Amino acid sequence: MLPTGKALQMSDYRRLAALLLAASSLGIAQSQTLQSQSAQDKLLHLNQIQVVGTHNSYNTGFAASEAKYFSATYPKAYHGLEYHHLPLSAQLSGGVRQLELDIVQDPAGGRFAHPKIVEITKEQGLPADPDFDPTHEMDKPGFKVIHLGDLNERSSCQRFVTCLQEIRTWSKAHPKHVPIFLLIEDKQGKISQMPGAVTAEPWTAETWDAMDKEIRSVFREKEMITPDQVRGSYPTLEAAVLAGKWPTLAKSRGKVMFLLYNRKSAPAYLAGHPMMKGRALFTNGRPGEPEAAFVEQDNGKPEAIDPLVKQGYLVRTRSDFNTDQGRSNDTTRRDLLLSGGAQMISTDFPVLEPAPWTGYTVGLPGGLSAQCNPVNAPVGCNSALLEPATPHTPEPSPAHHSETLAKR
Repeated sequence: MLPTGKALQMSDYRRLAALLLAASSLGIAQSQTLQSQSAQDKLLHLNQIQVVGTHNSYNTGFAASEAKYFSATYPKAYHGLEYHHLPLSAQLSGGVRQLELDIVQDPAGGRFAHPKIVEITKEQGLPADPDFDPTHEMDKPGFKVIHLGDLNERSSCQRFVTCLQEIRTWSKAHPKHVPIFLLIEDKQGKISQMPGAVTAEPWTAETWDAMDKEIRSVFREKEMITPDQVRGSYPTLEAAVLAGKWPTLAKSRGKVMFLLYNRKSAPAYLAGHPMMKGRALFTNGRPGEPEAAFVEQDNGKPEAIDPLVKQGYLVRTRSDFNTDQGRSNDTTRRDLLLSGGAQMISTDFPVLEPAPWTGYTVGLPGGLSAQCNPVNAPVGCNSALLEPATPHTPEPSPAHHSETLAKR
């Protein structure tokens, strides 16, 4: 502390000058950081970042007796389903920036309200599991979020609209986040391996319109990135994407973007909407198609993905399948993808949900929620300016490649 009540000595002047200089330097550094982030946001486009997502983000797995029955009756299927996720908002707080929701239509309500697996476990004398739907959400009309009818229906948000509301609430509380990518998979017909299981109703033009309406009942137009916004004055969406017209981060922070997973569903979704006019979702396209902007590459390799990214397409892929990498701890594919161009890398095991067998996880280093895209980000892009590091977030599991496993 500087002396008070007496004349300042020369040493005191030096200390005061040092303090003022330090305070000035701190202020300049903070100002430069803000200016740098603002400048980068104006140059960096949303297709020039990379984020981690989750597969079947809503799935909370099996209750204990359900797991015992399912694993004994469908062991191969259970092997691939032995994962579960935190609520959507907790995943977002943990750095996940791409979520996947599987939806079925249920206009009357109640179609999926009584899963057979609940009754089967009772008949087999297994201990009672927690109530599947204590608030009777599944009895209400509207789109539902489930994985396998009658077998694997436990979801952290059972109604589509509830999932959307949870995401929007988190988004409004964190308005500076990079875009959240929402992958939507429509489910129709047979959606379970159980004989006689409930089926999902086929989707009609009215169903697709109802889905868009439900999305827009939660998210305002200015809170979404839509095909109309990206296409702008270009004749096709693909033409705009190839011309580099994805929004910048300055125009897309705090927003969400909807992507349609099933390629076979695109024609029905586009019917009556030439050039995707008025639609909320980007369809899963292929180069050369007028609506091509997003390309799903579930098991694509970097040599196939990176050229698409360099052309301007948005790509989502998966780092692990059927819990295999979680069991073997083989990070080969994960590490290849994180050094490649896919903008969205989806996993069953984000950093807050490690594989129970090995600790395998997928995430970005240093608690980052996004990083500069290794393939197409401009020179000088700084990942630290995309989003503040998420505090107390574990580092991804160490690299462990198949070559290492083969030598053991």
